[in-house]
Amino acid sequence: MNMPPDFSPFHSSWKGAGPRVGVVLSHGFTGSPHSVRPWAQHLAAAGYAVRLPLLPGHGTSWQDMATRSWREWHRAVDDAYLELASECDYVFSAGLSMGGTLALRIAATRPVAGTVVVNPGLVLDDPRAVIVAALKYVVRTTPSIANDILKPDQDEGAYARTPVAAAHQLKKMYKDTAAILPRIASPVLVYKSTVDNVISNASLEFLRSRVQAPVDVSYLHNSRHVATLDNDAPEIFAGSVEFIQKTVAALAGHGLSSEKDTAHEQA
Repeated sequence: MNMPPDFSPFHSSWKGAGPRVGVVLSHGFTGSPHSVRPWAQHLAAAGYAVRLPLLPGHGTSWQDMATRSWREWHRAVDDAYLELASECDYVFSAGLSMGGTLALRIAATRPVAGTVVVNPGLVLDDPRAVIVAALKYVVRTTPSIANDILKPDQDEGAYARTPVAAAHQLKKMYKDTAAILPRIASPVLVYKSTVDNVISNASLEFLRSRVQAPVDVSYLHNSRHVATLDNDAPEIFAGSVEFIQKTVAALAGHGLSSEKDTAHEQA
């Protein structure tokens, strides 16, 4: 029997030998840490310090989310990054869906060692996105985008309705993030589901066109959008650890460390 969704943040300390490594991890739009908690737990078991915050307006009610700004979501992840940077030699950013967008923002505005994203969003190709700024005054919510998962009996714990005002904030965050993607200077690992009913391939193609740093794409053939709770989750978890290990080994071999107190100006 599956446990009910756990909306609480996740926190782990670094343990082990060698360089101290941290991972700041973010969940997606209308969701909660529940959707990526197994990923966070796997990273913690590998010895990494992990911070997985609950984004403002999430895990409460769609009415609460409708009052929130995308900058609050970014600030929550950025604060988690700064906490890790104060105690780690290297910090990676990671996320699912909108959490992938936020992870890419951190990579563009902070000196991360690398980034891992799963089905990240950058392009809203829903026809309603064109009028979402006006639509929010007419329609308060639209049907849920939750639980695009192939594996049976999974529940990501997202809202039953999507607040249109929050969708407008998402659109603004996509636009702002798109403009700063060329600032990313560290490698990016992307996991993309071949069938994704939430985010189209347009976001991946845009990411590839804008990021000049190395971008490695691994396709998931047995998962839908919420791949971190789906059949390919073990591949994501193991691949993330391998990516972190290889990246840290390369950086340490060149005598490079994370510039914890240096960052690009925040957008």
